[in-house]
Amino acid sequence: MVQRVIVEPMGAGLTRNWDVEEVLFEGRTAFQNVLIGRTAQGISLFCDDERQSTELSQLVYHEALMIPALLLAERVERVLIIGSSEGVASELAVAAGAEVVDHVDIDAEAVRACAEHLPYGYTLDDLARAERGEGKIRIHYRDGWEFLADARERGDSYDVVVIDLPDENDDPEAQHNRLYGADFLARCTALLTDGGVVGCQAGCPTLWRNQTLTTSWRRFGESFGTVLYYGSDEHEWAFLSGRADALEEPGALVAEKLGKAGIGESTLDEEALRANTMPPFSLRRH
Repeated sequence: MVQRVIVEPMGAGLTRNWDVEEVLFEGRTAFQNVLIGRTAQGISLFCDDERQSTELSQLVYHEALMIPALLLAERVERVLIIGSSEGVASELAVAAGAEVVDHVDIDAEAVRACAEHLPYGYTLDDLARAERGEGKIRIHYRDGWEFLADARERGDSYDVVVIDLPDENDDPEAQHNRLYGADFLARCTALLTDGGVVGCQAGCPTLWRNQTLTTSWRRFGESFGTVLYYGSDEHEWAFLSGRADALEEPGALVAEKLGKAGIGESTLDEEALRANTMPPFSLRRH
C-alpha cells in the first residue's frame, strides 16, 4: 500500500514518481524538507523531493564518488567531506586508509535522521562518537564555506576534499549552489597537500539532464591541471576529480592503482575504471 507519492523533478518538463510505502521520518529542518521512507529500492532518503540515496544503489553511488578521487590522490591520510549526510563517504575514506576524516554538514537534523533511520552509513553510536571527535571521523555542523576559511587560517591541509551535495539548480534561494562555483573550488584547492585531489558529484550525463555536468566539467577544466571523469555504469550520475598538476592518462593510473590501494572491489573494478573514465562526446567536443 502506497502511503505517499514523491514527484521528483528530473529536468525541464520531466518528473519521476516514487511510491513510498511507509514514511519513517519526515520533517522540515532549518535548510530543507527531509523524508526517509520505504520504496521499491529499500529505505530511501529524499531532500526537497529529490532522491539523495536508496538502500539499493547507495554503495554504487558513493564508491563512484569516492574511489576515483581516493585513487587519484598521491596519499590518503587526511580527508575532508562536505555534505554527504548519510556518512557512507566518510566510512569509505577510513576504509581506504585515512587517519583523519573531517565531515562537514550544515544540517545537523538531517544527519541525525539519517543515522537513526537509514540502514547504511552512520549508526547513532557512530555519529555520537564523531560528534565528540573520538576516532578517525570528526563531524562538524558548519557551513562548508566558513569551515574552509577557518581551516585555512588554522593551516589545515587535506589529501582529498570531496563535495557531495544535492544537484546544482537554478533556484536563487538554494544555499548549496554557491558550494559548486569556481570560488569554492579554489578554496578547496588551497587546502590540498601536494598531489591532493578535489572530488565532486557533477551531475547526470544523460543529454536532457546534463546542464550541471557540462558546467562542472568547464569549471574543473579551468581549475585543475588534471581532470578525471567517472560515469557510473550502474547509476545515473557522473563524478569529477581534479588535481593541480598535469598527469597523463589519469584513468589508466587509477585503474592500475585499484588493486594495490587496499580498496575493495565492491561495486567497481579495474575494468569499470578503464571503461567509465571516458567523458561523453558532448563534453569532449567543447
